[in-house]
Amino acid sequence: MAFPPVYGPDSRTLIVGTWPSPKSREQGFFYGHPQNRFWPLLARLLGAPVPQSVPEKKALILTHGLALWDTIESCTITGASDASIRDVVPTDIAGLARKAPIRRVLCNGATAYRLYEKYSRVPGLEAVKLPSTSPANAAWTMDKLAAAWGNYLGEKAAPDAERL
Repeated sequence: MAFPPVYGPDSRTLIVGTWPSPKSREQGFFYGHPQNRFWPLLARLLGAPVPQSVPEKKALILTHGLALWDTIESCTITGASDASIRDVVPTDIAGLARKAPIRRVLCNGATAYRLYEKYSRVPGLEAVKLPSTSPANAAWTMDKLAAAWGNYLGEKAAPDAERL
């Protein structure tokens, strides 16, 4: 089950993942695994409390000019293993980019970047491969993730409003 995109009229940066994990599908929203560092990382970089509910998560995304979606509309996958993804049907990121003023796509991990580049590349949009917030990416500590993602989100990016 794919989730619809979260976006608004001020969404300039789209963050994409690959496909919802089993825990995310259980909860009915993006990055639902309790050990995934996505929500704590965004909260840290955006100077906000860590959102707990789906409405709080949507508010965090929308109040900071962000959009959130996945690169895959449907696929065959074993558990949460990105390496097992096959039979990909991509999401319509170009269609989303026509509805919102998106200027940049931040890819949460190498697989999201590879899938975006293969199936959904939108001419004129900058695409950035960032380290995955997945607990499987244990080599990247929260501080290292914050340093990498902070170049595009949060205080380090704030002086230049176009960064968001």
